[in-house]
Amino acid sequence: MDKKIVFGIGIILIIGLIGLNSIIGNEQIIAKAKPNFNINEVSYKVAVGKPEAALFADTTKDIGEKGSSEITVYNQNFALVKDVREMFLEKGINLVQFKDIASGIDATSVFFQDLTHSSTFVVEQNYEYDLVSKNKILEKYLDKEITVQVAEGDQVKEYTGKLLSFNDGIVLDSDGKIIALSNSSKIEFTELPGGLLTKPTLVWKIYAEQAGNRETQTVYLTTGLDWRADYIATVNDSDTALDFTGWTTITNNSGTGYPDTKLKLVAGDVHRIQDNEVKYREVFEYADSIGAASPQQFGEESLFEYHLYTLERKTTINNNETKQISLLSANDIPSQKEFVYDGASNGEKVQVKMRFNNSESQGLGMPLPKGIVRVYKKDSDGQLQFVGEDQIDHTKTEDELELFLGNAFDVTGERTQTNSENVTKGFYKYEYKIKLENQKDEAINVIVKENLGSSWNITKSSMPYDKKSSNEIEFNVNVPAKGEAEVTYAVEYRYYY
Repeated sequence: MDKKIVFGIGIILIIGLIGLNSIIGNEQIIAKAKPNFNINEVSYKVAVGKPEAALFADTTKDIGEKGSSEITVYNQNFALVKDVREMFLEKGINLVQFKDIASGIDATSVFFQDLTHSSTFVVEQNYEYDLVSKNKILEKYLDKEITVQVAEGDQVKEYTGKLLSFNDGIVLDSDGKIIALSNSSKIEFTELPGGLLTKPTLVWKIYAEQAGNRETQTVYLTTGLDWRADYIATVNDSDTALDFTGWTTITNNSGTGYPDTKLKLVAGDVHRIQDNEVKYREVFEYADSIGAASPQQFGEESLFEYHLYTLERKTTINNNETKQISLLSANDIPSQKEFVYDGASNGEKVQVKMRFNNSESQGLGMPLPKGIVRVYKKDSDGQLQFVGEDQIDHTKTEDELELFLGNAFDVTGERTQTNSENVTKGFYKYEYKIKLENQKDEAINVIVKENLGSSWNITKSSMPYDKKSSNEIEFNVNVPAKGEAEVTYAVEYRYYY
């Protein structure tokens, strides 16, 4: 037989004998520690050689603060938590009640490590989420004595008896009389039943080769933590450059806080197996965030096929908290305002867009996580006004960004089909006229987009065009101040059957 298999069987037999001997011989729940080590200062509880029921029966005071931690938050409403805590273990099998974990924990993802003694390992793990509630306590008190107060008219009457049922009101056996109470105002219990918890808890059986204090790390995935990027762009007076600021917004609804934690953010679409699609989105406004440029606080690196942003200092993220941290800041990025007319899709509306490059030479050059870009411009009083917003996808370095901010007020378009001819089967001719009107005090350039489909051929055109793809062309039309401009073209389609 393989020596490794023999060794493994031997370890299992030793562990079983140790656990059995402890359960038989040890009648007292213990949480031993080295001198000056207070068990109530850490968020766990340890017992040696007793079953879980005995562990729960012991009284546990409020847990203390966590140790250091690291969280990696993905922009898909989940996070990887690395929780580092000091723990004292006895030699042999220890029952550990590990509290103050995220309520959205995926118990199947938990990985425990003893960073001090590599031989320590988890024999068994239970995820306990039988939390304290009125019905849970009543369930534990069936056939036990409780005291119930009931409002009867202007008086409050008290009944004491053995609890028989609570599904449809309280039913008591009080000195041989069966009393049914439907409107109890207060119920008194002698104590909190064992086995109930105030918070989700991991319960481990941990084997340690030797007693001592050690540093442990618990790693798990949880939902309830999310992040997104939000951006603010401030356009200059001439619409030729902009200041660009990025913010990260971390939202923690995971059920626990993360004090003094190292924060990392992953941007990308990570594949996960889920029973139900998680949809999570909240909207926040950032008008108060506009101001002086902030120093870049996140380091960026590639991680597999995603991008990882690491905060270069520790931070605290409390439960039910939304935290904003500056991601990047760049000034005077060259940009271009464009007027775009797509008459087939937008009728008379001419879209206004801002275009700039995410390149280092332009002042950026960092991979940008997807997020909303809100654009502002100063008015004649020097006050910032909101002029539009758009959402960008994950954007690589050197890629061009295009922001659709709204429709122009003083520029309109009109698209008319002036001729339609079915020459023969599969052979068609069409003619179009695009008219643009500009009521602004200065001349502008309008990009006219035409989506032609397939198998097309332009037979005549009043001005040159650019072929942007197999089915799209663009005309660049100069429209004079307080004036108009027209584009006409004819197109043929031939389909072979």
